[in-house]
Amino acid sequence: MRTRRHALPVRTGLGILFLFLGQALALPTAAHAHGDTVKVVVTGQREGHVTTEITWENDGDAIEEAVAATVNSTSPDGSRTMGPWRLVRDAGTRTGWSTAEVLPPGTWKVTVDVGFPSLGHGEKEIAVPVVDPAPSAATPSAAAPGSPSTASGAASPGNASTASGAPVSGTSPSPASSPSATPAGEGDDTTMWWTTAGVAVIALAGAAAGVLLRRARARRL
Repeated sequence: MRTRRHALPVRTGLGILFLFLGQALALPTAAHAHGDTVKVVVTGQREGHVTTEITWENDGDAIEEAVAATVNSTSPDGSRTMGPWRLVRDAGTRTGWSTAEVLPPGTWKVTVDVGFPSLGHGEKEIAVPVVDPAPSAATPSAAAPGSPSTASGAASPGNASTASGAPVSGTSPSPASSPSATPAGEGDDTTMWWTTAGVAVIALAGAAAGVLLRRARARRL
């Protein structure tokens, strides 16, 4: 009876042990079917995100499992480094992986190291271009010839008239000046002087004629 009591636990423990051993051996067997390494190809960048293609080295199949990888980037002179970053699967693809982080503009040497489900390595020098900012709102262009603002003939403050020829409000045309024009008073004075002088001459002539006539009559008597 004691032997029977211990037989069931021993068999159960052995079954669990064999189950774990079988699962542990199944993973290397599945990986070995695709090869013992993965192929990593750094394809470039997409808006600053590092892009890669990761497949099994042996048959080129896509990796269905999650990929554990680190991405490091270094500038050519080694003064700047970015990472380590991890890779995430690109939506809608089976072999595409990229970084969630973004590289700043410049030239970078990118290194990708995969540790799971198998070892893999890839590197490439990529260039991230400078993205121009969005263009601002267009500034209003200068009025074209013939537009309402110019056709109306609005004159500047210094102009004497508008395009239609009418005087500008607030300004008056300068009076026409004649170099030969004489003041009105001066002409009247001149005429009066000549008139007075003529009357005096006539009076003197009449008086002289009267004197001569009297002398002539006196001699005759």
